[in-house]
Amino acid sequence: MSTTNSPQTLRAGMIGMGMIFDDTYRPFFEAAQTQGVYDRRFGVVEVPLVAVASRTGKRAEKYRATAAGRIAPFVSFSGDQAVDDLLKSGVQFACVASPDDRHFEASRKILEAGIHLLVEKPSVLSLAELDELQKLARERQVLAKVVYHKLLDPDHKKLRTFVADQVLQHVNNGYCSLLEPRSISGSQFAEWIQGRNPGTYVAVHYIKLIDFTFGGRLKTVTATGQRGLVGPADGPTWDSCQMRLIYDFGGREAAFDIHTSWVTPDNFPGYVEQEVQFRFDNGIWNGHSRKRGVECTVEGKTPGSIKTTLNNHYSSQFLEPWGERTQRGYGIEVLERFVREVAYVEYGGSTDRRNARLAEMAGQAYNDLAADRQTVAAVQALEVILARQAAGHPDCVVRVNDPAGGLVLYTPGDARPEILYAPAV
Repeated sequence: MSTTNSPQTLRAGMIGMGMIFDDTYRPFFEAAQTQGVYDRRFGVVEVPLVAVASRTGKRAEKYRATAAGRIAPFVSFSGDQAVDDLLKSGVQFACVASPDDRHFEASRKILEAGIHLLVEKPSVLSLAELDELQKLARERQVLAKVVYHKLLDPDHKKLRTFVADQVLQHVNNGYCSLLEPRSISGSQFAEWIQGRNPGTYVAVHYIKLIDFTFGGRLKTVTATGQRGLVGPADGPTWDSCQMRLIYDFGGREAAFDIHTSWVTPDNFPGYVEQEVQFRFDNGIWNGHSRKRGVECTVEGKTPGSIKTTLNNHYSSQFLEPWGERTQRGYGIEVLERFVREVAYVEYGGSTDRRNARLAEMAGQAYNDLAADRQTVAAVQALEVILARQAAGHPDCVVRVNDPAGGLVLYTPGDARPEILYAPAV
C-alpha cells in the first residue's frame, strides 16, 4: 500500500479509437482521470491516457476536440508507425481495440517492449500466435490479458455461481445466439469486414463463456455459414455463421451450438439480439437480452440513436440520484479490473515480491492469455473451416488433441488430415 501523499501513476496507451473505445475505454479513462483508481493493497493510482494510435488519427482528433476537461492531454499517432511511436512514449500498459486480424502484431510489439497488454477478444486468431505472445509475456515479466466482458455480465456470473456450487449439475448441451443489425457491418465495421466473419468477432464471447464456466476438454469443431449480403455470394466475407463445439466431460460429451449474424434488419426490435440456453442433468438455464431488459420506444429515435431494448448492464449513461452524471457497466468494470491487476503487480508491495504478484495475477483464468488456449483453438478452427468452405470444400471438421496432432483438419473426400497445430492444445 502506498505510504506517500503523491499518487502512483500507470501511464496508458490506446490502440484503436472506434466503437469499442467509445463504449468502454473512453468512459473508463474519463472516470480514472477525475477519480484515479484506489485499492487498499496499493493506495491511489493515477491512470492518465497519455498516447493513442490509430490508422488515420481522425477519430482521435475528434475525441480530443469533444473531451476537453474530461481527459488529460494525450499524444495521437497515426499511420504505419503509429504503434511503434506509441510504445516510445513512456506508456506502462497498452490496450488493443483494433480489428481482430490486427491484434497479433500490435500485441507482439507491446510485449516485446516490456509493457503490460490488454487486448480485445479474440486475443489472436491462431495457437501459434498465442504461443508467441505467452512466451514474450513470460520473458518480459509482464501481464498479457484479453477482454471477455460478458464474463462479468451479472447473468453470466450467476450462471457460473450455480455451476460452481453444484446447483446446476453437469451440462448436457447449449445454444447461444448473437444477432447484430446490418448497419453495424455496413457502417461501423465497414473498413475491416472484408474477408471476415461475425463468428470470430462475437461467437468468441460464448466460446469463452462455455469454456470458463463449464470446463471440460474441447474435442471437435464444425461450422458453416452464409454469404451474399455484405459481400459476394462466392467470396470470403460472411453474413452469418453457425458453429458447433463438442466438449468431453470425463467420458460424457456435450454439444454447444453458437449462431451469429451481422445482417439482421436494422429495425428488428432486439437491435443486438442475444440468447443463451444450457440444459443440465437437473435443470435448464435460459437467458435473453430482451426478456431480461427494458423496452423503450421514442418517436424518431428508436432503434437508431436509442436502442429499443436497452442493455443497462453493459455500458450506459446515468443521472445518479445525487445529481452526478456517470457511465458505468460491466464493459467498463472489466477494464478497471485489469488496471487494478497491473497496479497490484507494480505497486502492491515490495519490489522483491513483484514476480510473486505477477504470477498471482497471471493465474486469473478469466482473462489471462495462458488460459485462452481452447478458445483460440476454436477460433482458429472456425477461420479455417470457413476458408475451406469459401474455396469449395464444405463440411470440414477440426479435431482437437487428435492422434495426428493438437489441431487437425479433416476434409470430406480427402483421406489425409491437415495438421493445423502440432503440439497439444
